Amino acid sequence: MNALFATSAVAVLLSAGAASAQTEPAPAPADPASATALSEIVVTGTRIRSTGFTAPTPTQVLGQADLERAAQPNIFTAITQLPSLQGSTGATTGTFSTSSGQQGLSSFSLRGLGTIRTLTLLDGQRVVPANVTGVPDISLFPQLLVERVDVVTGGASASYGSDAVGGVVNFITNKKFEGFKANVLTGVTTYGDNHQWLAQVAAGKNFMDDRLHVQVSGEYDWEEGVPAGGFGEDAPGSRDWYTTATLVNRGVTNDGSPQYLYREHAQAYQYTKYGLISNGPLQGTAFDLSGNPFQFQYGGGGVPAKNAAGTVSGCYSNGGFCVGGDLSGNVGVGTSLQSRLKRMNAYTRVGFDLDANNEIYATFNAARVESSNQPNPGAATTNLTMSCSNPYLPASVVAACAANGITTFNFGTSNAQLPRNISVHPTRTQYRGVIGADGKFNALGKEWRYDAYYEHGENTTNIHVRDILLMPRYRAAIQATTVNGQIVCADPVARANGCVPINIFGGQRPSDAALAYITPTNGPYQHSVQKQDVASINFSGEPFSLWAGPVSLAFGGEWRKEQYHVQGDPYGDGNTDSPNTADYPADPVLTPSGANWFAGNYHSGAGEYSVKEAYAEVNIPLVNSDAAGKANLNMAGRWTDYSTSGTVYTWKVGGTWDTPVDGVRLRAVTSRDVRAPNLSELFAAPVTTTLPNFTNPFTGGALTLLQNVVGNPDLKPEIAKNTTVGVVLSNPRWLPGFSVSVDWYNIVLNGGISSLGAQQIVNFCFSGLQQFCGAFNFAPAQGSPYVNAQTFNLASIKTSGFDIESSYRFELPSVPGRFTVRGLATNTHKFVTNPGIPGAVAVDSAGQNSGATPDWKFLAIQSWDTDRFALSVQERWFSDGTFGGTTTQYVECQAGSCPVSTASRPTIDYNHMKGATYVDVSGSYKFGKGLQAYFKVDNLLNRDPTPSPQTNTGLDANPALYDLLGRFYHVGLRYSF
Repeated sequence: MNALFATSAVAVLLSAGAASAQTEPAPAPADPASATALSEIVVTGTRIRSTGFTAPTPTQVLGQADLERAAQPNIFTAITQLPSLQGSTGATTGTFSTSSGQQGLSSFSLRGLGTIRTLTLLDGQRVVPANVTGVPDISLFPQLLVERVDVVTGGASASYGSDAVGGVVNFITNKKFEGFKANVLTGVTTYGDNHQWLAQVAAGKNFMDDRLHVQVSGEYDWEEGVPAGGFGEDAPGSRDWYTTATLVNRGVTNDGSPQYLYREHAQAYQYTKYGLISNGPLQGTAFDLSGNPFQFQYGGGGVPAKNAAGTVSGCYSNGGFCVGGDLSGNVGVGTSLQSRLKRMNAYTRVGFDLDANNEIYATFNAARVESSNQPNPGAATTNLTMSCSNPYLPASVVAACAANGITTFNFGTSNAQLPRNISVHPTRTQYRGVIGADGKFNALGKEWRYDAYYEHGENTTNIHVRDILLMPRYRAAIQATTVNGQIVCADPVARANGCVPINIFGGQRPSDAALAYITPTNGPYQHSVQKQDVASINFSGEPFSLWAGPVSLAFGGEWRKEQYHVQGDPYGDGNTDSPNTADYPADPVLTPSGANWFAGNYHSGAGEYSVKEAYAEVNIPLVNSDAAGKANLNMAGRWTDYSTSGTVYTWKVGGTWDTPVDGVRLRAVTSRDVRAPNLSELFAAPVTTTLPNFTNPFTGGALTLLQNVVGNPDLKPEIAKNTTVGVVLSNPRWLPGFSVSVDWYNIVLNGGISSLGAQQIVNFCFSGLQQFCGAFNFAPAQGSPYVNAQTFNLASIKTSGFDIESSYRFELPSVPGRFTVRGLATNTHKFVTNPGIPGAVAVDSAGQNSGATPDWKFLAIQSWDTDRFALSVQERWFSDGTFGGTTTQYVECQAGSCPVSTASRPTIDYNHMKGATYVDVSGSYKFGKGLQAYFKVDNLLNRDPTPSPQTNTGLDANPALYDLLGRFYHVGLRYSF
């Protein structure tokens, strides 16, 4: 038998199509034919490829049956349901953002450590990043030929290199597929939105006496997305869960009462849907759709003080909120709940057998993902200084200005008069080619396996933002005056350069000419290209034997080069040498240094680095007897040299012991892992902003200076210590088909890369921290005073907890088919983040359901499979939690009992977020040979998300944990022969 029984999950999945993720050896098949059909299984958590070897690093596996049961247009969604994956990004996250460039980007995060600390591989090979942060987009992977996904839940840098701090997610494709298969899928929510269509086909055929293997596949996926709601609390569809939940800040920290108050139906009183005068004697005058003034209804009995500061008594002036009242101008629910997505993928693999043991191959993948989202409706703007002489003002307001002796007032508006809302449109196009060889040979009387490959990948991302305000023009357009009886822009320079006035007092639609001026067709734009080249070679064999069996050895080397360049539009970047200047003509109203857009001010930059690596891994059998069981020692080391930061070493030491107790195995591994700074952190495109009244601690005075947010080429890799200890019970004689494992993990990351602001950098230098003193110059020989705000190796993260996994496969007398019960759980005991800044306090965000690391996450599946049909029920659950963040840990207390509130430990009156249970059901039925119909209902009980309060009126829900879409129906057909 030539199978490598790496894990029971893999063995069971490939032999019977069951769902299991236990990292244990399966019982040998009774039928020799079934044994040979298993072929070889390559374990992701190790480079050792020897029969019978069991890696000490826990690995969870999703097989083809699991992925099909999930019935998702993107298998990323199925994989992220594993409890160990926390904080992954996808089509439902980041939709509130205009400038991040990560909308619709599907990328994994293990242990809540972030997508940048999880290494994602395709057939054990790196994939070109789809973002300057270095993370790939799973939507760009070929998916129909994926036969399993391995999730290594421990550090793996010694085996695979940088980024494997949280672990590894490895997609394994079927490299010998023969025949034809197709899959079509459609879906819709219970609210009638997010219609989805998926079509996939794959074919494989052998030629030249089965020596030439050719595979092709193609996919098209269209997901409508969930459109944004409107203003106020108008959620999309008939969803009614949005309540503008907010943490309002009383602004008092030491009176024995909580500083923050949890409130729903919060009202931002600085602006309204069609405009509000927010200070002075006319404070509280609002405007309706027709531009008529009326008295704004403040919530909670709030009364405007009508002073210059715009205070509202009876409300929370520090946070700018009332509770209740007129909520029509709030903008938080105007965010897409899921991005629109269109995905196209073409993949081919051609392999040629040089002989029975050696193959050369080439793969090529071309993929494109287009997404779009709405970050918010209108463009809420506050503190606009408006003139009482503005000809668009109603006569009654002009008269009130005169009666009160004022000539200007502050004004805020949601800009609901704009006919189209802001939309962001990222498009990612990726080309990836690999040539390689895989096989075995004899040397020194021993058999050795090898694999070698060269990969080149390019990812181009183009981001367009549409219908967004060009702020200097907007500010010029709203300041109107009358010249020769015509209403025109007050600024003669703006007027001479095409300014068309607009009326922001009410809901009158601006003219087409005015819209073209303030929201030009050529909006914010970013063009970026990421390139990756990798050359790798690996060997594995058993050079000699000891008393307990053969010693296994793996070794190899890798060279990698990463590079990127990004170009922003001139209005955002300030780069007048941009080749797009014909689309962005010069305008004296605009700021030459850029940052002219309401949002989406992209900047230009470039950078590259290269890596050389060499590693070795050895497995030494220590014990092999009936009396003492079977034990092995697994060790690995890797030398890595970065062109930017020099040399770093990683290693792991672990082992397993199959004890004499029936089915009981112990395993443990500890490792030193790294995450190298990515291109964005090293060579971030510079962003310059002016900071007036900047405090100079050296003189005690103030000055105006430039803050340059730039990359830091002197960054070093983050270093992590990762330890896992576990016990496994697998397939005992007293309960065949049952397995359970419990693993404790502990990760300590030091030198974490974090950013500092200009004032922090200067203050640290003043306090004697010399490493920050070179980042600023208050008296340069040329130019203005500046501070370079950079990232530094300052932060640390400490997290620990448990992974528990169990499965039981059984049959019942006189009942056809097989039954499987499976459960996976992850406990996050602590997740402590220390920013590394003097005076800052470490925060434990474990159990914060406003983030990504609840105390417990659980996935349970019960399935019944027969030759004709299959049924399954799945439960996804996570525990109750609290509010908070990586720098904030709230202290719940009531009036009269609160300690002094601090920045990292603020006091709050209510600090609870209910967990959630989601029930999914699925089934399939085979119609004759090759044809199968299937269905899936996600969130069967239509469980609404628990409010996740914001400190403004943003979307009060957390898509990292909660389902925002509601009940979802999928149906489809599969065909194969």
